[in-house]
Amino acid sequence: MENADQQVLKRLTTWVEAGQMSWLCTVVKTWGSSPRPVGSLLCCNDEGHISGSLSGGCIEEDLLDKLQQGALAQQTPEVLVYGATAEESDRLGLPCGGQLHVVIEPFPGQKSLKQLQHMVKRLQTRDYVERKVDIATGDMTIEDKERFSRLQFIGDFDNTDIANERFLVQTYGPRHQLFLIGAVQVSMYLAEMAQALDYHVVVCDPRENMIEQWKVEGVQLVTDMPDDAVRKYANDPLTAIIALTHDPRVDDMGLMEALKTDAFFVGALGSQRTSASRRERLAQLDLSEDEISRLDAPVGLSIGSKTPAEIAIAILAQLTALRSDLKSSRPEVT
Repeated sequence: MENADQQVLKRLTTWVEAGQMSWLCTVVKTWGSSPRPVGSLLCCNDEGHISGSLSGGCIEEDLLDKLQQGALAQQTPEVLVYGATAEESDRLGLPCGGQLHVVIEPFPGQKSLKQLQHMVKRLQTRDYVERKVDIATGDMTIEDKERFSRLQFIGDFDNTDIANERFLVQTYGPRHQLFLIGAVQVSMYLAEMAQALDYHVVVCDPRENMIEQWKVEGVQLVTDMPDDAVRKYANDPLTAIIALTHDPRVDDMGLMEALKTDAFFVGALGSQRTSASRRERLAQLDLSEDEISRLDAPVGLSIGSKTPAEIAIAILAQLTALRSDLKSSRPEVT
């Protein structure tokens, strides 16, 4: 399953390749309560097809109305402000005081096709790419990047004078990844739910009999030994690694390597007693106290979960809170 940005950019690229009049819409500023964060994307074409989301549906409907009326920008980008008045907020169903600034970019013919194709390719290989758009002219440049940067809107939102330089700068990159050690029942629920939360999911289990009976669409299955698989697939700061087998011969091998990686989260399933024993075993595998302290075990929020589905919910709730904190604190890189 592709991430949300990748889906939107890929769909836009397909339309532009066909020479179909299309638009890319980006939330560049929010004020107060807003249904979607800065950077949210939506694309649409002249047949009324859309991909992505800017709100709960109200702004999408307004954009389609403007499209049918021929009121969307045709050659150069424009900035639309939603929720500027209380009456408009009520009409659009925006939260009280909520306001969104949205850049609308037209793509007539095959405009910027090569740049779009390159962006899609970078996302497919889990790489970063930055896009800079001149709001006055619509000219777009792209640059490969090694790290994430927060979206920037350079210039005065409200000044539409041609002499006022305004630029949209946005970085796109790989989505978060969930690396699960163990083709077990809990990992089936985790994999299904995590994909709905925009994770790329990898399940590792060297036990072929377990892998053969484990079936969830859209998941990457690997049968490498867990330590080798962690080094190969899970050594990056956008990955969470969780051990689920209850078999020390499998779990500990993966955790031994996972605790040395840049993964933003490393956890393991088990009781408090099991987790204490696990930490003692890891200490005998030449891991430092700091490395072992990274292990979150028992994994998951304490919500009284008992069934595999409830355990999966508890784990993903914990990851969701952590991922939200990471996004809000992620430094801007220039």
